[in-house]
Amino acid sequence: MIDCAVAEGGWPVSTTRVIRTDEEAVEVARKLATSFAEHAADRDRERRLPEAELAELSASGLLGITVPAAFGGADVSVTTLTEVFRTLAAADASLAQIPHSHVVFLQALRLQGTEQQQRRYFDAALAGQRFANAQSERGGRTAADDATTLRPRSGGDYVLHGEKFYSTGALFADWLVVRAVLTDPTGAPVTAAGHGPTAGPAVKVLAYLRRDTPGVSVRDDWDGMGQRTTASGTVLLKEVLVDEAQVVPYSPIFTRPTTYGARAQVLHAALDAGIARGALDAAVVQVARARPWFESGADRAGAEPLLVQQAGELEILVRGAEALLREAAAAIDATEAALTDDSTARASIATAIAKVASARGSVEVASALFELGGTRTAADSLNLSRYWRDARTHTLHDPVRWKIQHVGRWLLDGTPPPRHGQL
Repeated sequence: MIDCAVAEGGWPVSTTRVIRTDEEAVEVARKLATSFAEHAADRDRERRLPEAELAELSASGLLGITVPAAFGGADVSVTTLTEVFRTLAAADASLAQIPHSHVVFLQALRLQGTEQQQRRYFDAALAGQRFANAQSERGGRTAADDATTLRPRSGGDYVLHGEKFYSTGALFADWLVVRAVLTDPTGAPVTAAGHGPTAGPAVKVLAYLRRDTPGVSVRDDWDGMGQRTTASGTVLLKEVLVDEAQVVPYSPIFTRPTTYGARAQVLHAALDAGIARGALDAAVVQVARARPWFESGADRAGAEPLLVQQAGELEILVRGAEALLREAAAAIDATEAALTDDSTARASIATAIAKVASARGSVEVASALFELGGTRTAADSLNLSRYWRDARTHTLHDPVRWKIQHVGRWLLDGTPPPRHGQL
């Protein structure tokens, strides 16, 4: 354990472990998962936000495992990071989703931050401070459109204004990372080729804000049927003053070969694969308690041939998703050792395949859980519906139908997938 009791800016935090190796990260994740699973059903039923559990997550050191070694972190492989998320999601998918944006935005810093910015925010992560997203908006023509703006002022600072929804982890974040369109002083969007409506796509940036920055408020209004305790909410930004040192370019990430989108997506796949495994583990427990169907002639439910067949099919489905998840993570690791247009495209395709398989697996297994366990599993007191609700909600994050399109185009014509944060 390393005492990080005072982090950058003088913020007090609890004593936080600093994880040094990939093996240690997985071991810590498994211990946390055991703890998180104990009351996961109750938290979901009561929509009790996991404040104490997030404190435990911060103290565990897992929030700093992607920090580069040069800045004191373990810089774990994507393979390890994916296993950490899968392990946590099998226990509590809502809790596991909260650090997703945290590690994604640390990656943005690695790619686009200045050394001073990297030092500042990597130190915060190692101290257990939490970063949450403020990205999605409701009003645009598509989910990729942003109306939130960052407008420069004289003197080198900016004004941030807008409204963000579905901001996972924002309620208990130390930092909010806001995606915004950069404008000129008049409020006109700056584009890749200059100014004006026909000059190209708008330039986007990330603003790293303290949660308690004046003008920032977070509304606890997430009402999803699943992923109920992700500590999400609406982030309101009213003429927020932002220092230049808090602004990191976002658009340039996608102007060159990158695994940024694949990294984000493989973790979403890990969440779905974790839900699938958690649901199947729960099904095994329920089968042991179930009565055999009278026509089977079996003395226990687990000996029914048809039930055994279905259980075997589900195990194959989950293991297939887990194998594809490992394959995608390994592809990203290999690609990051030698970034090229071809290698990043292959990593994105492998990730898309893993995402489709894990999404399908999570929804199917979470539904079949009730068929395996029988009528008793529908009892609300057991709250086994949370697996299906979590799976159905999380898999809506981005449509797998488009991932299948990209896979098919790659297979038939060698068409590389586009570069963006969803692939």
